[in-house]
Amino acid sequence: MNIGIWANTSKQSFWDLLPEVLPWLQDRGQEVYLTQRIETLWQEKQSHHYSVIESADDFLKLDFLFAMGGDGTILSAARAVGARQTPILGVHLGGFGFLAEGTVENLYSRLESVIEGNYTTYPRMVISAKIDDGNKAVTALNDLVIDIGEGFRLMKCSLYTGGRLVTSYSADGLIISTPTGSTAYNLAAGGPIITPVLSLFTVTPICPHTLSSRPIVLPTESALTITFPDGEPGARLTADGQVEHPISQGGKVVITKADYEVQMVTFEDRDYFQTLRTKMGWGQHDGERNSDGAD
Repeated sequence: MNIGIWANTSKQSFWDLLPEVLPWLQDRGQEVYLTQRIETLWQEKQSHHYSVIESADDFLKLDFLFAMGGDGTILSAARAVGARQTPILGVHLGGFGFLAEGTVENLYSRLESVIEGNYTTYPRMVISAKIDDGNKAVTALNDLVIDIGEGFRLMKCSLYTGGRLVTSYSADGLIISTPTGSTAYNLAAGGPIITPVLSLFTVTPICPHTLSSRPIVLPTESALTITFPDGEPGARLTADGQVEHPISQGGKVVITKADYEVQMVTFEDRDYFQTLRTKMGWGQHDGERNSDGAD
């Protein structure tokens, strides 16, 4: 089995684990691939054997990609893999880690399960946007955020689905999230939780300047189009909180469901609603203990 390692290289815990994880995998007959960034920064690389992921198409050689870090690490791994369908196993190294299926404590048992084939893949919807009639698509696993960028001015825009006007907004921005991203910025801004098995857009205004402006859930069968009134300056689109793209004055954004899904590794003992309860305290009150025994 060919196993790639993708990581948040700013975390010391990753560098502490790497010299242990790599030989552990190799002792079990696994071929390990490191990203070029890891290979460049690793000071102990001379004493280890591994291959290097030198291009995006090298992901096609991998049986799965091991993402070590937080949710941001998993999101960047998903963007790098793109439509290549390489399954991603996330292990969080501290922090929130809502998307991760493993922890430092169960790291080796999770890897053992993957090597033995005791796992499944969970397809996650990806969102795609084209800006100003451009040909290049911007994709995100969590969400796309449209705002004016730096400054404190309200953004004015209109939302259409299938060519029909939904509503117009005067707000700090708009969040267009996937079901996976519904528990991220969308939730913080008052949007609903959408289980990842569904295929839906959630559009949530950020600090709207009207009491009647509320989040809306829309089907993915029709494209969403966001336009800006004449005289409005340009705006900004941010994918998964990591990559920014300018929107020109008078431009528009067309958003669709991507023609591929991201394959996330999951396990039989994992439960989405348990994760909501334990990670977010969903439905819990002070002093209560949930059915899993967590505070």
